Amino acid sequence: MQVHRRTDGLPVFRKAVVTIGTFDGVHRGHCKIIAQLNAAAARIGGESVIITFHPHPRQIVKGAHPVQLINTLEEKIALLEAAGVDHLVIVPFTEAFSSLTATQYVEDFLLKLFQPHTLIIGYDHRFGNGRSGDFKMLEEYASANKFELLEIAPELLKESAVSSTRIREAVQQGDAELAAGLLGYPFNFEGLVVEGNRIGRTIGYPTANLQVTDTEKLTPGNGVYAVMVYIPGQMADTAKKGMMNIGHRPTVDGTRRTIEVNIFDFKGDLYGETIRVEVVKYLRGEQKFSGLDALKAQLAKDKEEALAHL
Repeated sequence: MQVHRRTDGLPVFRKAVVTIGTFDGVHRGHCKIIAQLNAAAARIGGESVIITFHPHPRQIVKGAHPVQLINTLEEKIALLEAAGVDHLVIVPFTEAFSSLTATQYVEDFLLKLFQPHTLIIGYDHRFGNGRSGDFKMLEEYASANKFELLEIAPELLKESAVSSTRIREAVQQGDAELAAGLLGYPFNFEGLVVEGNRIGRTIGYPTANLQVTDTEKLTPGNGVYAVMVYIPGQMADTAKKGMMNIGHRPTVDGTRRTIEVNIFDFKGDLYGETIRVEVVKYLRGEQKFSGLDALKAQLAKDKEEALAHL
């Protein structure tokens, strides 16, 4: 897959079959749309092109409610490449871009830069300043032989939109299994290992304290989870089993939300490293125990349960 991070200097695409969207999560619903895109390109000997935006439009458009993202940009790129897309164009989303009229969007952006042979889009797709452009407007351009217009089936479009919302809710509510089922892969995130208070190692459960590397990235809700951990320098397909606590550590009177991962059967110094955590199973809510001995006893149970799910 060729990744284009700017709109100037784009190549001349071969019979471009284009779709447009944020594709956050690149989940099962998105993959059905991508399959339609790739199949349409294959039928005419063309190239599949996805146009996406960064930052997310809701982070830029005034009055829009910002959203935490299921994927970082680099995660999304990797997932779209695995889905077999030929070209990914990442459009820098700015206030100036959002102010384009619907006509400017179609003529100066879509037609001039991409020269699409086919555009595959949802019936509810809106574009241009004030979201004034719609599917009917695109039909008018298609009827003038500017491109072939194909509609994403309404039920598929609804499935994709609902999935994105449900995935975010599931992650925030700790439902790792539902999130994985909708995504088609376990929800995961990266974190930089930073200095902690080292209480865990005094009771036999040393933890890697994580600082999430992308502040726009969605993080799971508070609780204890069974996780798989990918460590730099080890084989990409090799992961360590572990358990993770997210919360305020009430047993030790914590005052801020932390993410701590106990990696089973691991010895080494990870400070300054960035590790990836796959969230497999929610085990329990965060609790306040009578002391460190009671906490240690519960952690032994948590580890046993985590291993049963990993």
